[in-house]
Amino acid sequence: MRRRFKAVAAAAVTAVVAISGCSQTVEGTARRAGPAVPDPERSFGYVDDRCGLLEDSSIEEMLGAQNVVRPYSGAVCQYVLERDVKPGPGAEPGTMIDVVYSWFESGSLERERALAAERGAQITDKDIERHQAFLARRDTNGAACSATAAAGSGVVSWWVQYRGKTDVDSCTDAEKLLAATLSSEM
Repeated sequence: MRRRFKAVAAAAVTAVVAISGCSQTVEGTARRAGPAVPDPERSFGYVDDRCGLLEDSSIEEMLGAQNVVRPYSGAVCQYVLERDVKPGPGAEPGTMIDVVYSWFESGSLERERALAAERGAQITDKDIERHQAFLARRDTNGAACSATAAAGSGVVSWWVQYRGKTDVDSCTDAEKLLAATLSSEM
């Protein structure tokens, strides 16, 4: 009888120690485990006269612009778009939108985030099309925001700025362009 009592007592003490020693509260939000980048071999560079795998007309349509000019193309592509043009006699210029696409084949999301923070941007972490990403808003010369994601072997980013406007959500447009790039077919 004593033996049985000692065995039960030892088991109970072991269980209490194991439970109390192994339990803890972890701060944060649960995230589904997955690869760092869903498509590590994919290239997002300039190809077939497309930046970010998007046609100029797609960018114009997504941003609701009437005119688009791409003065520079390559690993970094620059666009100047015009929205809300008032045609006819006494025509008024519309809202000018500057857009920049960049693909850094060997870049890192952490480096881009650190640079944005260093420049005083408001950073919001996001998941865009299954990619770790962040939005960086910085309104110095108008509403401006970049949407940046880990993609392929590096990082891809769309930056949108509305010249002289502060009442526009440029992050929505930057995120829309980034999602289109990440979900586009080659």
